[in-house]
Amino acid sequence: MIQLNYSAEVTKARDTDTPLVALESTIITHGMPYPQNLEVARQVETDVRAAGATPATIAVIDGTLHIGLEDAQLEALAQAQNVAKLSRADMAACIATGGTGATTVAATMIAAHLAGIHVFATGGIGGVHKGAQETFDISADLMELAQTPVTVVAAGAKAILDIPKTLEILETQGVPVIAYAQDTLPAFWSATSDLAAPLRMDDAKTIARAHVTRRALGLPGGQLVANPIPQADEIPAATLAPIIAQAQSQADAQGITGKGVTPFLLQRIFELTEGRSLTANIALVRNNARLAARIAGALNMID
Repeated sequence: MIQLNYSAEVTKARDTDTPLVALESTIITHGMPYPQNLEVARQVETDVRAAGATPATIAVIDGTLHIGLEDAQLEALAQAQNVAKLSRADMAACIATGGTGATTVAATMIAAHLAGIHVFATGGIGGVHKGAQETFDISADLMELAQTPVTVVAAGAKAILDIPKTLEILETQGVPVIAYAQDTLPAFWSATSDLAAPLRMDDAKTIARAHVTRRALGLPGGQLVANPIPQADEIPAATLAPIIAQAQSQADAQGITGKGVTPFLLQRIFELTEGRSLTANIALVRNNARLAARIAGALNMID
């Protein structure tokens, strides 16, 4: 059995049956520079607490899987160099070799499930990359949602992806995709898209009941809650479309493939939007953290 290291705050929450919300750590190590990454990580944790739950930021540090980080650990991670980006394929290897790594959506789901945490807040999930019919570049996040029973609150799939194909794979894998309080699927930096939401739920209690009902039915996997970015913080899809196309064209011209694609595109979009994409990203992560805390609280009431 893998050893989990719980922070003092998470240990207290477990002892007092306080709702817990898992948070990933790649946003800290790979999402933005220091000290902004530390400030945002602390703010997201504060948002979870303000909404009635306890945050559990997850990471592997020196071969130990941490469920919740002490503030000193959070600060050290925010300044660390050459931190591995962990998904299902390399998480075990990082632990076995005593490495340090930040968890992606897939790895955070695995760790959350091991720790008995049912709700996880992130920015956006990975999915099917454009041109995947030739590259087969599909995120492990989709298969994780199909097999690990965690409710993931995100602002949809990242807008740089092929969202219709991402939605098709989730449907094929039996993953419920629930739009929160609207009929269209949100598209990360944009509150709406031209895609109809497969499911709609308007409150945290209903989402929590759906989670519990899936478990009662013996269905594997989790559910994706697509929570739209607040309209005051969004970048409209019509504004973003040509910017994303330009960034993708530049990635293709430079021969960027595999794990290098997403960070390249996000950086170019940051530059082309003069920083608006990062401001929107922070807003949507905080919004997701607040909803996730309410869902976790509703789950505690049901259980």
